[in-house]
Amino acid sequence: MFDDFFIRALIAGLGIALVTGPLGCFVVWRRLSYFGDTLAHSALLGVTLAYSFELNIALSVFIISSLIALILIQLQKKTNLPGDALLGLLAHSSLAVGLVVIGFLTFIRFDIMGLLFGDILAVTTDDLLVIWTGGAVILLVLKLIWKPLFASTVNYELAEAEGLNPDRAKAIFTILMAAVIAISIKMVGLLLITGMLIIPAAMARNISNSPQKMVLFSIIGGLLSVLLGLFSSLEFNTSSGPSIIMAALVLFILSLLNIKQSIKLKN
Repeated sequence: MFDDFFIRALIAGLGIALVTGPLGCFVVWRRLSYFGDTLAHSALLGVTLAYSFELNIALSVFIISSLIALILIQLQKKTNLPGDALLGLLAHSSLAVGLVVIGFLTFIRFDIMGLLFGDILAVTTDDLLVIWTGGAVILLVLKLIWKPLFASTVNYELAEAEGLNPDRAKAIFTILMAAVIAISIKMVGLLLITGMLIIPAAMARNISNSPQKMVLFSIIGGLLSVLLGLFSSLEFNTSSGPSIIMAALVLFILSLLNIKQSIKLKN
């Protein structure tokens, strides 16, 4: 019924949605959307280095994004600059360095539009292995740090007083963010990966009354976004990555109706 490339795209998209759902909830709870953008921008440098030294793209992106995340943590400790200023500094600096490096790669040809907006229809069997294996590891680690990470999200001082080591949980979470960007870059691209993290989680928040339900609805929203986006892309011949994000946006808009209905019932 469908070509092999479309089946691979579905499997890849569903795998990413399972991972971005729980992580996206923490991005929303901890107000880290700009942090996700920063790591996504730094991924461009990782891609250019991968092409320069013939490295695996996912591995290179993960290393560079993790390095940027760790640099951010150190800068937060050693400077008095606000967090948004540091994020802006790292985001635009890493993006500029990546673009400059691209300028020197005249001997290499690659699809810059596919890099920016993704091309999930081009995923290979090896990509599926990276997505599902990497995704399983990310979810396992997230489960292990869930308690200290969630506790510090609610009340950092209380989590620290209880000996939950919130700083370690935060550092591990930043590495997980870098990992999910690394395995997602081929699906939705540099410019759209943050949307995959934030929009389903934002939709879930509108219709949830507990953290557990928000995580569940965020995963469901991501899965539906992938399915609706890919099938609409096939039907209307639109770009797959943007179509997935567009589907997520539609689900978010529909979730707003639930808020309005709840307000009416309360009144």
